[in-house]
Amino acid sequence: MKYPKRTFPGGVHIKDYKGFTNSLETVEAEAPAKAYIPMSMHIGAPSRPLVAIGEEVKMGQKVAESQGFVSVPAHSSVSGKVVAMQRMPIPSGRMVDTVVIENNYQDEWITAIRPVPRESIEAMDGAALQAKVLEAGIVGMGGAAFPSHVKLAPPEDGKKPDVLILNGIECEPFITADHRIMLEKPERIIAGLKYFLRIMGCDKGVIAIEANKMDAFELMVKLTEKESAIETVVCREKYPQGSEKQLIYTITGREVPPGGLPADVGVLVHNVATAVAVADAVEYERPLIDRILTLNGDAITRPMNYRVRIGTLYGDLIAQNGGIAGETAKIISGGPMMGFAVYAADIPVTKSTSGILVFSEGSQVLKREEEMSCVRCARCVDACPMGLEPTTLMKAAKKSDWAKAKDYEVASCMECGSCSYQCPSMIPLVQYIRLAKQYVTSRDGNGAVNPFLL
Repeated sequence: MKYPKRTFPGGVHIKDYKGFTNSLETVEAEAPAKAYIPMSMHIGAPSRPLVAIGEEVKMGQKVAESQGFVSVPAHSSVSGKVVAMQRMPIPSGRMVDTVVIENNYQDEWITAIRPVPRESIEAMDGAALQAKVLEAGIVGMGGAAFPSHVKLAPPEDGKKPDVLILNGIECEPFITADHRIMLEKPERIIAGLKYFLRIMGCDKGVIAIEANKMDAFELMVKLTEKESAIETVVCREKYPQGSEKQLIYTITGREVPPGGLPADVGVLVHNVATAVAVADAVEYERPLIDRILTLNGDAITRPMNYRVRIGTLYGDLIAQNGGIAGETAKIISGGPMMGFAVYAADIPVTKSTSGILVFSEGSQVLKREEEMSCVRCARCVDACPMGLEPTTLMKAAKKSDWAKAKDYEVASCMECGSCSYQCPSMIPLVQYIRLAKQYVTSRDGNGAVNPFLL
């Protein structure tokens, strides 16, 4: 049967490099000798530590509590002893407070993980289900790491979303973690979607999957064909199809206004991995202490999909995989388009780490020619999914003309890198735009620096 493939204006077609791992079943990674639990693995206020050095903790134990509404707690991914409280970098490069737990390899849970009685779950209202999501420390696992309970809060204006989209696009090259989740835990994804719908009082759920994952799409179609409130759709293979605003347009035809939120157009978007975490939190009271990620790149001995405990150092995971083949040129946390290049491997896996990519000096993926002059071909303009003019923003950044950058909506750039990818002159457009965006968004109306936005 043929299915119409939906899409959005702009974007680029890029080689996905998913064939290395998309058919490999997820493997359980070894537990780390020490788990490094950052106090900031999410957007919002950092968590506040609840434990002290020398204290014994168990798996699933809350070691940090949320501070404020836009914040989540953190839980131990091992059982053992707290041996340090230190500052260390997270994938974005920021230094954050971190609880270090030495593993005793007993894997003793704070409370037994067993099914919650069905009648208890059915008796929960939206607020009770939302509280379960908060208690489990769940954040958006597609990369944004926005606290999920905040997204699920009742709208202040009382307007409920009429469409809830589950994002199974995963358009970044090399990354196949969500693909494996859809193949290995489809029933849990559907269960999580149903809880989302219950919490928000929403009548329609849509599972969106990109066309390079037709096995997952066909499986989801089969499992949802009798679900009147759930539809599974296939989207064209195009980057950045998985971006929230682009996905909303693809599925509903609605445009989120500049500076607006999905809720402004009656839509809510969650990741498929987040749905599984929510189902586990509600039905088993299981906190978010591990996640599936892809270890890939030409310098990796055996590209794999791993289930990894939060707090495992990148270097430890790479070592158990067999180490690095050849001389390393770059380690990227996330995908090559929007991920972060990290300067060392002693960085912990966080709740939003979807992939770790390691490339050698000779990698064609990293090959970059010297920047040349703009030839005014407008390929970047055609590629921009936000309808911006990347060349104009680049020139404004070079001239430090921040007023012009602001006038041309630099704040609307989502830094997807489509413009840079298309540029025949090898201009790092997204880096210039990021500079201008940082300057504009970190100033108040009078041009003064707002330290809370830096």
